[in-house]
Amino acid sequence: MSRWKELPVSLDQRVRQLVVQLRRLKDRSGLSLAALAGKTSYSSSSWERYLNGRQLPPRDAVEELARVCGADVTRLLVLHEVAAEAWTDEAADTDEGEETAGAAPGAPTAPPPTGPGARRTTTVVLAAAVVALAVALAAVLLVTRPWQGDRTTAGHDHAAVGDTQAPFVLVQGRSRPCDVQRHDGDLRVGYSATRTTLMDLKSTGWEVLEAQCLLRYHGFDPGLADGSYGERSKNAAKAFQKARGLVVDGIVGPDTWKELRR
Repeated sequence: MSRWKELPVSLDQRVRQLVVQLRRLKDRSGLSLAALAGKTSYSSSSWERYLNGRQLPPRDAVEELARVCGADVTRLLVLHEVAAEAWTDEAADTDEGEETAGAAPGAPTAPPPTGPGARRTTTVVLAAAVVALAVALAAVLLVTRPWQGDRTTAGHDHAAVGDTQAPFVLVQGRSRPCDVQRHDGDLRVGYSATRTTLMDLKSTGWEVLEAQCLLRYHGFDPGLADGSYGERSKNAAKAFQKARGLVVDGIVGPDTWKELRR
């Protein structure tokens, strides 16, 4: 596991989320920066800048990292789209500040254009930008289809791509679908096939989402099925454990999984 430098405090949260996911993929792959450079079109120094938040990685670099690590490229590109927007906004603010600071003291500045013609031009430009952004967002939504709960295949395997599980991204306030079916004698939702993972308060991940959906299927409301194990999910697990004659501690472990899968 790489010992990463702390990301800059000033880094926008949207960019930070992308960098964190890219770091996790790199760590899981076991590749050094030099090895990663050998498998992609980007140098080790470029990857060092990308993975330490000093430069926004190009879209192609994100695609290549996903390919090398066997991850879900669609989810990463959505994160990149959001991060690029944040990075562009920050760069625009910086450029504006530099232009203002770069003016010679006392030097006259050109007044902004005025009059009906200037106002019409500004309105047209803004309207065109809004339309372009709406079209881009619609395209992203059509590709990713977030309303389908991040399903990456037509079957039950929502979270996996090949043999590699896509990184779990917690979206506050977003509930994912719970399509419970019986497979080889077990109840499954498709987010995780685990029967042993331990979960307690503050746990997050596909396994938590699997447990939340199974608790709801058995009639015990865990609250929002978002992959975050909070107080409501723990209380639902306690009620389920009590009903099944298990140790009532709210910690989902092998015994509780066994009953959830029945």
